[in-house]
Amino acid sequence: MRVIGLTGGIGCGKSLAAQYFAELGALVIDADQLARAAIERGSQGFDEVVSFFGDSILTNGEIDRRALGELIFKDSEAKKRLESIVHPFVRREFEEAVASLKSDETLIYEIPLLVETGAQDRFDLVVTVESSLENRISRLRQRGMHISEIEGRIASQATREQRIEVADFLIENDGSEDELLRQVENIWDSLHDN
Repeated sequence: MRVIGLTGGIGCGKSLAAQYFAELGALVIDADQLARAAIERGSQGFDEVVSFFGDSILTNGEIDRRALGELIFKDSEAKKRLESIVHPFVRREFEEAVASLKSDETLIYEIPLLVETGAQDRFDLVVTVESSLENRISRLRQRGMHISEIEGRIASQATREQRIEVADFLIENDGSEDELLRQVENIWDSLHDN
């Protein structure tokens, strides 16, 4: 049983790397998906977020994640309040997944803010996916993000150096998808040779 933290800056290609790990047989959990589930309509988290932030964050009865994101990036107290709602749910879901692992299984936990939250000690190993700033910006522009939003997100995250410092494996994702897949396969093979 191995629990591996998969991190990297926004736009580096973590999700594609996670998909490749899943195709190789890993159980993959995405911290961002858990965070979304924590505040889905009908959940206690949804009610708490709307109660705190008000109806202005709603669009068609759903939480507008972009509007909520803009609020919390400008207000550290609002960010702390949101985290106090979301983090306990995410932590509980992660712990349940770890507890249910069989001895021969590998869990890959995709966690963008691993360094920022000091979570590296919760994992047997850490993998970081890194990419040039130019490639990251290009990928994020293709997702429809504005340059000011991209710059703000990148500035709010740990640096490449900080992520590499805690990582056991580094994936450089500046080439093709096939090159990324090969790097993931090499890590997977090294994990299962032991």
